[in-house]
Amino acid sequence: MSETLNVGFIGLGQMASALAGGFIRSKIVAPENVYGYDVSQAACDKFASTLKANVCANPAEVVANANVLFFAVKPQYMSGALEPVKAAIASSPAKLLCVSIAAGLPIAYFEKALSPEIRLARVMPNTPCLVGEAASGFALNANATSEDGEIVKQLLSTVGVAFELPENQLDAVTGLSGSGPAFVFMAIEALADGGVMAGLPRSVALDLAAQTLKGSAEMYLQTKRHPGALKDAVTSPAGTTIAGVAALEERGFRSALIEAVIRATNRSRELGSKK
Repeated sequence: MSETLNVGFIGLGQMASALAGGFIRSKIVAPENVYGYDVSQAACDKFASTLKANVCANPAEVVANANVLFFAVKPQYMSGALEPVKAAIASSPAKLLCVSIAAGLPIAYFEKALSPEIRLARVMPNTPCLVGEAASGFALNANATSEDGEIVKQLLSTVGVAFELPENQLDAVTGLSGSGPAFVFMAIEALADGGVMAGLPRSVALDLAAQTLKGSAEMYLQTKRHPGALKDAVTSPAGTTIAGVAALEERGFRSALIEAVIRATNRSRELGSKK
C-alpha cells in the first residue's frame, strides 16, 4: 500500500492497545493515523491517553478514516460490532483491508456479514502480544492481495512473529500458540513447585523457572538447532538431567503436550463449525 497507513480499531481492549502500541513504537504508523472506538468510555480514555491516538465518536467515523481496519472485539460481540459499520463497508468493500483477531470466526462469517468483496485477513494472535512477544498466524481471503499479506505481516511483526497460512491451518495455530501460553504457564508453575519442594523460596523458584523457559526458547530461536540436540547437550551420562528426563518420560510428558495441542485444535474446529 503506497498510501499512508491509517489504522482503525473497533474494540479497544488489551489486544487492540498492544497492537496499536507496537505499530506506533515501530514507527510504521504515527499516533495521529490511529483511530479507535469502543463502547467503554474507560477503554477509549485509556487508548487516547496511553497512545495519543484518535478516539472516534462512533464506529462509522473509524471506517471513514481507516484504510486498515481491525475488528478487535470478542466473538460473541462481533455481530453487534459489525452492525453499525456494515453499510459503510459494503458500499465500498475494496477500500479497506479488514483484519479480524476474533478467535473462531472464519473468513466466511465476515464475507457474509459485510460483503463477499471485502479484503480480509483472519489473525490468530496470542496473549504474549501484550509484552511484544506474540506468535501469530494469519490467513487471507481470496480478495486480499499479496501486498495486503505483507502489510498484515509487517504490522503483526511489531509485536512478535507472524506466519501466513491457509485458513484451514488456523485451528492448529489456535491449539499450539493460541492455547500454548496456558500450557507454558502450567510448566513454569510446576517447575517452581519442584524447586520449592527441593528447598527454594517460592519467589526465587518462579523466577528461575520462568527464566529457564525463556532462555531455552531463545537458544532454539537463535541457533535453530533441533530441540533434541539441545536437550542432549545438557544431558550427561548418569547425571542429574537424564534422571529428570527419565521421570518425565515415565509420566508421558511429551505425549501429554501433544494431546493438549490436538484437543485444543479439535475444540477450535468445533467452535468454528458453529459460526
